[in-house]
Parts: sequence; C-alpha cells; structure tokens
Amino acid sequence: MLATIDEAVDFILARYGGELHVAAPLGLGKPHLLLNALFRRIAADASRPLTLYTALSLDPPAAGKGLAARLLGPFLARHFGDDFPRLEYVPALKRGTLPRHIRVEEFYLQSGALLGVPQAQQDYASLNYTHVARALADRGVGLIVQRVAREPGGNRLSLSCNTDLTFDAIDAIVASGRPRPLLVAEIDPQLPWLDGTAAVDPGFFDAVVAPPGPHPRLFALPRQPVAAVDYAIGFHASTLVADGGTLQIGIGALADALCHALALRQVHNDAYHRVLHALGSPAAGDPSLAPFAEGLYGCSEMLNEGFRRLVQVGVIRRKVLEDEAAMQRLADGSADETDHARLEREGQFLHGAFYLGSPEFYDWLRNLDEDTRRAIDMRRVSSVNELYGGNERLERLQRRDARFFNSCMMATALGAAVSDALEDGRVVSGVGGQYNFVAMAHALPGARSVLMLRATRESAGHITSNILWNYGHATIPRHLRDIYITEYGVADLRGKRDADCVTEMLRICDARFQQPLLEEAKAAGKVPQGKSMVATTALNTPQRLREALAPLRRDGTLPDYPLGSDFTREEERLVAALAWLQSATAGRSGKLTTIVRALVYREAAPSELLVRMDLQQPKGLAERLQARLLALALRETRE
Repeated sequence: MLATIDEAVDFILARYGGELHVAAPLGLGKPHLLLNALFRRIAADASRPLTLYTALSLDPPAAGKGLAARLLGPFLARHFGDDFPRLEYVPALKRGTLPRHIRVEEFYLQSGALLGVPQAQQDYASLNYTHVARALADRGVGLIVQRVAREPGGNRLSLSCNTDLTFDAIDAIVASGRPRPLLVAEIDPQLPWLDGTAAVDPGFFDAVVAPPGPHPRLFALPRQPVAAVDYAIGFHASTLVADGGTLQIGIGALADALCHALALRQVHNDAYHRVLHALGSPAAGDPSLAPFAEGLYGCSEMLNEGFRRLVQVGVIRRKVLEDEAAMQRLADGSADETDHARLEREGQFLHGAFYLGSPEFYDWLRNLDEDTRRAIDMRRVSSVNELYGGNERLERLQRRDARFFNSCMMATALGAAVSDALEDGRVVSGVGGQYNFVAMAHALPGARSVLMLRATRESAGHITSNILWNYGHATIPRHLRDIYITEYGVADLRGKRDADCVTEMLRICDARFQQPLLEEAKAAGKVPQGKSMVATTALNTPQRLREALAPLRRDGTLPDYPLGSDFTREEERLVAALAWLQSATAGRSGKLTTIVRALVYREAAPSELLVRMDLQQPKGLAERLQARLLALALRETRE
C-alpha cells in the first residue's frame, strides 16, 4: 500500500520502462489525482513518451459569460467543489498545448466538447464498446490505472463504477501473448462500495495508493430539465415495454422522461394513461399497460438516475439466476420451490458495466440495504453488451422481451441513424454501445431496438428537421432499422419495404418538413408519384404538443425535474428563463427584437432572483440590460 500519489508515480516509472502505453477507464473510473501527477511528470520529461487510451474524459463545464456566468458560476462551485481535480490533459488538449510527446486517444468523447479540437478529432478511435479490449491489446497497453473503492471494514477493493473494460482488457492483452499489464489503483473513499463481480482482492493490483484527505467530490452530472418534447418521446417509448421484460436505457433528458413514464405507469397508472390520451397515443387505455405485476430486469451498459427511480418504485425487480438449467425451468414453468427460493435469495435484478450520475445517485449506491445491494451487480461490458463469448443460452433466457432504448441525433427516411458524428466526419460523442444493443435486439427473440430523437433542432435561430432523406454519415445502417420515436409517435420499420419505411417516418416528422421530405422520396423513386400526406400528420406541431401537455405540466404530473434536481428552486426558475432567452436571441433579428422588448418592459424581476444573479443593484448599461432581459425571460416562463 502506497501512501502518496508521488510514490505511485515513482513506482510506475520504476517498473515501466520506455514509452508508456496507459489505459484508464471511461468516465468516473479515472484516478484523477494519479493521472494528473503522471501527466505532470511526463510533460516535464520528453524522453518518456506517453499515450493515454481512454474515453469520456469528464470535465466540468465553463460558466460562460453574461447571465449564464451569473447563474452557473456559483452553481458549479457548489456542485463540483472548488477543489475538484480537473483532468489536466483535457484543457491542454482543448488549448492545443498538449506536449508533443503525449497523446490522448479516446473512443468516446464528452458530447460536443471536442468538435473544434483537431488533435482530439484526429486521435479519436471509432470502436464498438465491446471491441475496445481487443484494440488495447493491439496497441500494446502495459499499464492500467483505475479509481477503486475499499470495502467498509475490510481489505478488498471494488472496481465499483467501472467493471466494463478492465477485466476484458487484461484477458485480451494476455491472450495476445503480451505480459499482464501493470495495474495501479487509487482508492477514493467517496466511491460507493459494490460487491459481487466488481470486488477483487488487493493482490489483483500491483500497487494501491490511498492518498491522504481531504478527498474531492466525485464528478456528478447536473440533472437537466425535461421539456414537453422529451416527455412526449419518453411516454411513447414507455408503451413498448412489456411486463416481465428486460430494460436497457441510455442517458439524458429522453431517458429521464422514459423512466418517469415507467414509474408513473407503476405508481399512478390513471395519470399515466391521461398523458397517453393527451398525446393521442393509440396505446391510451390499453389494459396491458397496467402497473407491472412481475417487473423488469435491468441489463444496461450504464446505470444512472433512472434506474435508481425504477428500483425504488418497484419497476426493476424481476430477478435472474446465473444457472441455465434453473432459468430454463423458470421459463417453461417446471421450476419447483427450491428454484423459486434460490431466485428470491440469490437472484439479481440489475446488471451494469459502468455508472454515472448525480450526488444523490452516488448516495443511494452508498446506502443500499443489503438485499438491494446483492441484487445489483457490475459486470464486464462483454457480458452486458452482447450475447457471444459467455453463456449465450443463459443470457437468452434472462433477457426475454428486451427493449434497448437509445438516443440518436438524426435519422433518415429509410431508417439509418446518425448518433455520433457530423456529415464532415467530426465526432460529437462516439458509437459506444449503441451498435451492440441494436445488433442484440435483432438477435434476441421478442427484443426491439428503439432509437429516440427529437423531430427538429434549432441552431442560430433556424429550425431544421432531424428526419432527413439522406446524410453523409451513419452510425446504424438502414438494414438494422427497427423502431424510431419522436414526440409525434412511434415508427416501426423492422422488416418493412423502403416505401413503407418512408411512410412510417413521415408520420412522426414535424408537419413543417413532411412535404419536402415526401418530394425527395418521390424524386428518388422510393414512393409513388401520386402519394400524399395523411391528414392527421398536419397535427405534428410544437404548439399543439405544448397545448396538449400544458395541463399536465401545471398539475405536476410532468415536472421539470422528474428524477430530482441539483438546483435550488430559484435556480430552476432561472434555468428555464435563460433557456428561453437563449432561444429568443438566436440570430440577429431575434436578438434585436428581444432587446427592444426588454428595454420597454418595466416590471422588475423578483428580488430574490436578482440577488441570486447579483443584479439587485446593477451598475452600468450592460448590467441594467441584463436585469431587463432577465425580467422579460422570467415573465415569459412564469408558468
């Protein structure tokens, strides 16, 4: 056991000669203190080149300027803490000042954060999540560093938040004929302890460092508000989930909306169906969408806030056993009392490969009761994200009626999905596990892949459709098309003819873009020249959607923060106001119109909000204008 980070760096450099090929987990599992110290040491010694292989290098957002800075500055200081250890290679990468002998190769980027960083774009590796371990072996990785938790009252260590790639990478490296990589762990007392597959003896690592306190907070994702559009998508998606089935979900507002819908279906079923009725869903009133009698089994590469809520309300509770014969008996109805007793005693209802969430989510993991803790297991990504290489027959029995929910940015009318990159090749995020789950949905009987997307997007004051005729990049090819969902409904493309796919996608397209899309399909000869739009699709408008859901927003059925909030009540009002202001001032004409409106608007913002924004006594023209703009935005978002 090493006592200081410097001792750990000394150990690494003494044991690992020559060029350093270092792997670190994606997201939360990076040992920030150790990586920063190693980065500083290597940056000062050009004779020791370093390549870091990782993904999702999480970096707290910048506060921005103007009103955004007034809101976010104090919030970020409170949320992350002034002592949060930013990964030092990230700002260097963004500034273009990374030393020439240091490279950072990532297979998944913090969404949108590195679009304009040439070095990050050049060193990005497009890999399926389950192919990363093989790539690490090919690159000759000789060191893996990882943040770990220590067993309360014991000596064992837990990979906790990142069991995803460590075990797979070690196996792949050894199978390639290379020596087992050097393994160095950094103990973080803030990291929740999780047992089971994630737990290892201290001897699993070649060195373990336990840095002295104080210990900074874990990186936590601020929970974002859920808009009416997001709720519409989430509720449409929830109608596809079968009781007794299997659930995988991604991250973001669409996933939050889906989880709120499933929780509402369980605990307030009448309210759930009221939302479906307001949306005009054909599933409204469907008796199969009653509260879950058997519950769901969660099997998802990422565990997050939504799974916490679904466990708490009893949606995630269908247990599985690691016993193929017993699972077969349970499936065919021949199980005896012993099998059912084992299922209750030994069974697990939630499997994941990594986790990331809010401070409240981490507290929940730290304070799980023993029964719930035993029912959650963190596993290899090769176990969670695919069927092959383990016990495929067992996993088929466990993963019945699976629904794999993920988000995409755009989709084509013929069924290809754009999820990770722009048309010119610049990467927004990465493939991650999306392809894995789409492929698994086609391999499992009764399973479906569901890709969720907003029908439109706004940029610089211009609104464009996210359903296109064609695009220069695809993440999921059209031959793997399955189900797409927008705020306007569900499009089932599986096995359909191209002409039928076009019809389905037009049905969930925003009304403003349906006719141009139809004309492109006609020009390509994919639909008959005489085809016209169905009359009901003219109702696919944002205004109609807002009006339909407004009563449910007002009465609390569809709250702004369904899974909890990291903001104060005052900050929640300010977040909504600044979001409106950002949209209203997009483009030159919008900016000028909004400024004029603000200048003639005489009602002051509530005093407590002016105090929070440090605008109670504005000084100078700029601050007075900010106060006026804030007052206008608060009025526009008062409801």
